[in-house]
Amino acid sequence: MDWKALLHEEAPSPYGEVAPPVFQSSLFAFASSAEFEAAMNEGNRPVYTRIGNPTTRVFERKLAALEGAEDALAFSSGNAAMAATLFSLLSAGDRVVLATPVYAGTYGLVNKMLARFGVEADLVDGKDSKTIIEKLPGARLLLLESPTSYTFEMQDLSALSRAAREAGVLTVIDNTYGAAVYLRPLDFGVDLVVHSATKYISGHSDVVAGAVAGPARLIHEIRAKGLVFLGAKLAPWESWLLVRGLRTLPLRLQRHQQSALQAAEFLEEHPKVRRVYHPGLASYPQKDLAQKYLRGSGGIFSIELADGAAAREFADSLELFQIGVSWGGHESLVLPLASQPRVAASYAFPEGLVRLFVGLEPAAELIADLEQALAAI
Repeated sequence: MDWKALLHEEAPSPYGEVAPPVFQSSLFAFASSAEFEAAMNEGNRPVYTRIGNPTTRVFERKLAALEGAEDALAFSSGNAAMAATLFSLLSAGDRVVLATPVYAGTYGLVNKMLARFGVEADLVDGKDSKTIIEKLPGARLLLLESPTSYTFEMQDLSALSRAAREAGVLTVIDNTYGAAVYLRPLDFGVDLVVHSATKYISGHSDVVAGAVAGPARLIHEIRAKGLVFLGAKLAPWESWLLVRGLRTLPLRLQRHQQSALQAAEFLEEHPKVRRVYHPGLASYPQKDLAQKYLRGSGGIFSIELADGAAAREFADSLELFQIGVSWGGHESLVLPLASQPRVAASYAFPEGLVRLFVGLEPAAELIADLEQALAAI
């Protein structure tokens, strides 16, 4: 990990600040037309915060360094980053191969929004590499999420990205789970990496943001189209908060991982739990892929209750785990998929599927909370 890029500023002012200043300005003025034209043509200075801001640029450079990418681009949400990427790279008549299951926002973006503009989609089980590869010829883009958001299945990134490149297909992955610390998809041939920076990168549940990282030529295309015309810019203050989040990201992930593994191991032995979906467990069915691609497993996983009808009651009985849709912050969360029937129906998830995010509270207290909630159902 490039700790220098993560922790230190590239060009501090004469004051030697250890945190970047917040450039809370919507525009930047010029002393001459020549300076203005050079900035517009060469991008050597910020012009307008909707297109670029110095504070946001600090965050983009640090994320690019963390991902091992040439460049990165920040947006106002993870969905905005994905939308800008897809709308910039796809045209009417193009086809997307979508490995499922995938985050609900991405699913809707591909199957509802892009479909309206003549973009076709082939939905393929993400574990079925053979069928994914068979669908690649003639496609424009392969869209992955690994591990997935609900049942934490993985895809064979090296094999799929290699096949995609041979077929002339761009590969895009949602790397929110790996957070550029536990997974660096560009190392395995993936072209572009998208993040919901709202989650681990922020780490404090006080920012909604997104980003995309990859080769400079593709980031330039997304900047020129997706950012400029869709307008989903990231504000300077949120950018500053994300820089703060990046500095503690590896340490927070270690704590999330340690506590979540303890909780998952406890739940795996409990008679009221039918199955635990966690890439860090010895029982994980895709252990070979986890060992090949992941450097860690973070704090999010799912369980399937033996009594599927008890999912809501279990969630309501928890005291330290709050019910919520997001994750990645300091607080522990629970989400019964029964409360999201459209998502559950889209992928035929079992009735008793419950997603857990283990925050920064003491592991022993969280396990005690899980134990008393299971006793209540």
